[in-house]
Amino acid sequence: MADVVKIGLIGLGTVGSAVLQILKTNRSVIEQRVGGKIFVKAVCDKKKEKENFAKRHKVAFYTDWRKIVNDPEIDIVVELVGNVPEARDIILWSLEHNKHVVSANKSIISKHWEEIFTLANKNNKLVYFEASVCAGIPIIQGINEGLAGNNIRSIVGILNGTTNYILTTMSKNNVDFGTALRIAQKRGFAEADPSLDIDGVDTAQKLAILSSICYNTWIKYEDIYCEGIREVDKVDLEFIEKEFGMVLKLFGIGKFREGAVEVHVHPTLIPKTHPLANVDNEYNAVLVYGDNVGDVLFYGRGAGGRAAASAIVSDVIYISRHIIYGTAGKIPYIVYQRKKYSVIPMSDLSFCYYLRFTVEDKPGVLAKITEILGNNKVSIASIYQKEPLLELHKLVPIVMLTHLCKEKNLMDALQQISHLKILKKKAVYYRII
Repeated sequence: MADVVKIGLIGLGTVGSAVLQILKTNRSVIEQRVGGKIFVKAVCDKKKEKENFAKRHKVAFYTDWRKIVNDPEIDIVVELVGNVPEARDIILWSLEHNKHVVSANKSIISKHWEEIFTLANKNNKLVYFEASVCAGIPIIQGINEGLAGNNIRSIVGILNGTTNYILTTMSKNNVDFGTALRIAQKRGFAEADPSLDIDGVDTAQKLAILSSICYNTWIKYEDIYCEGIREVDKVDLEFIEKEFGMVLKLFGIGKFREGAVEVHVHPTLIPKTHPLANVDNEYNAVLVYGDNVGDVLFYGRGAGGRAAASAIVSDVIYISRHIIYGTAGKIPYIVYQRKKYSVIPMSDLSFCYYLRFTVEDKPGVLAKITEILGNNKVSIASIYQKEPLLELHKLVPIVMLTHLCKEKNLMDALQQISHLKILKKKAVYYRII
């Protein structure tokens, strides 16, 4: 057993500074929950001007992270340097130097899952990473501990606050994608370069982490089918909401199917009665289905320094408790097996679809489209044809909902339809769940 737990914090940005503040402000209740004393021995940041902040908190300051990792007195390294190659080195070096690790780095953890957790288990060390997915929402702890008695059959999640804010703004304010993105950037919900968010990569990395936990293996985010929201048109949002009573969300979806998994990220339609339909703005939510518990919904702020810091401090508390009572590393936090599940190709999956074709206003157009769909085993559930819209330059939109059909069949049909001269814009499609 230990009397005190010493922490080294690497990265004093918005999140790191908030972590230091929470550990100071809530020290009394934190130490009650730990069952012993904890304190931050040293902090590190490349920016020398951060030293004054460290002095106010009465902790040692370094610009070289190796001084923290090499300090034999430090028990836990908190890595908060962002998506840089050094983050991997910090985590691995810490594990090699007898340190437990807390990280919020979804990119590094999803990319180097096997390497990190193989080393952690080999050296009897713990790696906690709650803040890497959905910031302050305890989704990792919820799945890993609270739902440990379940086989997790599915995960459906709004995992990115930036894209959810953009889609909400487009829908509520009737603005186009570019305008909504600029509003999100002005409000601080989108980065100057928002590519990782709006292209779905951030969501895919988070889905990879959650799926890997659920299935005790490593689901590589590169194997996840990924579409973003760059091409979302406000015309479709209007049709979707007003005519069909649905909303559009960017989902990360994972399902287990008899020795294989399906994992995909894309804009998806859901009815307004769906539990995730009213999750708006920067909020995140994850709907998890366990074979015993059924549906469980996790909801909260998915971004922000204080929210992420809350999750990091929680991880520090739980590792510190293990250290105080001498159990740290005796049981791994992540059960990692080398068994690999095959990832089902998107072409083999089946969905219902929303389709929009922008065509010339002339007789026989609808018949040509429906014939091609029918020849490819795509069955139409309903058709909506509206008068020419100004936004579409007086062309006619034909909107359809399909019955359940295989993705490959729909893609083949859309490829054939794309060659029709009557089609004046690229066909739009969204999956429905």
